[in-house]
Amino acid sequence: MHLPTYLGMLEHAERTLADAFRQVAESRRDESDIPVLARRMSAQCTAHAGRLQPVIERYGKQEDEEPERLCVSEFSGERSGGLGLLRDLHDVYVLAHFADITWTVIQQTAQALSNQELLDVVALCQGETAEQIRWLKTRMKATAPQALLVAR
Repeated sequence: MHLPTYLGMLEHAERTLADAFRQVAESRRDESDIPVLARRMSAQCTAHAGRLQPVIERYGKQEDEEPERLCVSEFSGERSGGLGLLRDLHDVYVLAHFADITWTVIQQTAQALSNQELLDVVALCQGETAEQIRWLKTRMKATAPQALLVAR
């Protein structure tokens, strides 16, 4: 059974996404909405990883570094201005989609196993991940024109 591989990948993805949101919140303190919302989303991701623990105890997990490989930026403040913000949000968006499709794979497996506990976890966490993706996309849409058309 390969479910432990995806459980490990998903837990790692959620922890990586939590770190990415936290780093964006720290590096973008001057933005009015980003610090508060990014910290909230970071906490959601940390909670998602925690909600996986009973499932991991039951099925196990195999460590996988794939989500970390996708984190192309450390959000260390090297990216400044609107273009830097857009690129940071874009990186987090990619990570969020990685988590989202991994939740979908886990959902399909939970359905095959008739595991209602896991289906409940997926429903909650995947819903919050979808909200994160919507916010990231909306924020990138708002940032893009200024970032791409105004030289700084």
